[in-house]
Amino acid sequence: MNTKVLDPCCGSRMMWFDRQNPLATFGDIRTEQHTLCDGRSLNVNPDVEIDFREMPFESGQFNLVVFDPPHLVKAGKQSWLALKYGKLNDDWREDIKKGFAECFRVLANDGVLIFKWNETQIKVNEILELTNQKPLFGHISGKRSNTHWICFMKEANADAEG
Repeated sequence: MNTKVLDPCCGSRMMWFDRQNPLATFGDIRTEQHTLCDGRSLNVNPDVEIDFREMPFESGQFNLVVFDPPHLVKAGKQSWLALKYGKLNDDWREDIKKGFAECFRVLANDGVLIFKWNETQIKVNEILELTNQKPLFGHISGKRSNTHWICFMKEANADAEG
């Protein structure tokens, strides 16, 4: 794949204006189709099935990475929230730490990482402790101001390990 943008946890691509954007590689650990409780279809159909903790891409391959990992630890396996957003494992701290490290590894020097996190169950400050990269700026949104959009830029020669 010769794209410049990576979304390694694309889910059903809800945040994308163009869900088939040719600039992006859409990845997810799952390929699934569900009918939600309101009758709408939910399709998780990535370009490539990947685990964000260990991605099959070259270091520095992407100019932009959009990291929107699952944010739930408590959700029923077949709940619409778990189906829509995915669910974290019990060892979520290690998973997110590895995810950050991988996202920064595949990001080019001076590339941008956009991180999205909903802190309904886990506060954003707990998550930001899992990377040594420092955010540039961010914005809080959502009905209850629980969703954080945070922008990072990878500095040349920065150690991306968490």
